[in-house]
Amino acid sequence: MREIKNIMIAGAGTMGSSMGETFAKYGYDVVLYDIFPQALEKAKNLIALNQQTEVSEGIVTQEESDKLLSRIQYSSDVNCFSNADFVVEAILEKLDIKHKFWEEVSSIVPEDAVLCSNTSGLSITKIAEVVKNPERFAGMHWINPPHIIPLIEVIKGEKTTEENAKVVYDLAIKVEKKPVIVKDAPGFVLNRIQFAIMRECLHIAEQGIASTEGIDDVMKYGLGLRYACLGPFQVADLGGLDIFHNISSYLFADLCNADDSFGLLKECFDNNHYGVKNGAGFYDYSEGKDEEAIKYRDMMFTKLSKCLYDK
Repeated sequence: MREIKNIMIAGAGTMGSSMGETFAKYGYDVVLYDIFPQALEKAKNLIALNQQTEVSEGIVTQEESDKLLSRIQYSSDVNCFSNADFVVEAILEKLDIKHKFWEEVSSIVPEDAVLCSNTSGLSITKIAEVVKNPERFAGMHWINPPHIIPLIEVIKGEKTTEENAKVVYDLAIKVEKKPVIVKDAPGFVLNRIQFAIMRECLHIAEQGIASTEGIDDVMKYGLGLRYACLGPFQVADLGGLDIFHNISSYLFADLCNADDSFGLLKECFDNNHYGVKNGAGFYDYSEGKDEEAIKYRDMMFTKLSKCLYDK
C-alpha cells in the first residue's frame, strides 16, 4: 500500500469541496477536479465561506486557514489523477455517469492507489464493475457538511479487500471522523434512516397534522437533541422496551409506507425548486438567504460538535 499524501477529489460541488477542505486541514495535498471551471470557482468561494466560519468560531487561526487553502489546487485536467494516492469521487448520482468516470480514471491512477465513491446509496459493487482492479475500490460516504459532521460510512463492495477497506477506515480516523463499516445495501444506513424520517414528515404535512415549520421544530427541539447524544436503540432501552413495544403495536400500522416521491417534495421537484442550491425549496433562499442559511447551519453544527466531541 502506498503512503497517502496526494488526495484527489472528483466533483467540486458542496460535498467535494468540503471533503477537500477537510483533508487539507490535516496536512494532505488536495486536488479538486471538475470538468466545469465555473464549478471550481464556486468551490473556492464555498471553501472560503466555510473557513470564515471556522476562524470566527475559533476552530482554526487565520494563519492555519491560509495554510489549509494553500494545500488545495483546482483542475479540469483528468491527467491530474496520475499522481493520486487516494481518490474520492463525488460526481452526479447516476450510475452511467459514475461508470464513465471510473472507467477512464481507474486506468490513469497508479496501480496501488485506493479508490472510493462518495455515493449516497448506489451499489458499490455495481459501480466497481468498470473499475480496473476493483479490489481497491470502496465506498466512503461523507455526510453534508463533511468538514463538520463526524460520521463516515465505509462501504465494502463484493470485491473490496479487507486491507483496502481498512485504509479507508484508518484515513477517516486520521482526519478525526467517526467511521462505521457498512454492508453494500441500498442507501447504506444513514440514508435508510433519513428517508424513512423524511417520508413520515411528508406524510404528517400532507395529513395536516403539523406545518413544515412545526415538523422542523419537533425535530430540532425534541428528537434532534435526543439523537445528538443517543442512538435509537439506546433511547428505547432508556425509555422502556415494554413502552416502545406497546406503542409500536398500534402506531406502525398508521405510519406512511409510500414507495415513491409524493406531496411537498414532489411538488418542489416538479417546480424546479431544489432548495439552497437554486434559491427555493420548502423555504425561500432568495436575496442572500442561501448564504445566511449555510452560515447558520455551519455555526450551529460547529457549536454542537464542539460541545459533544471536543476532547
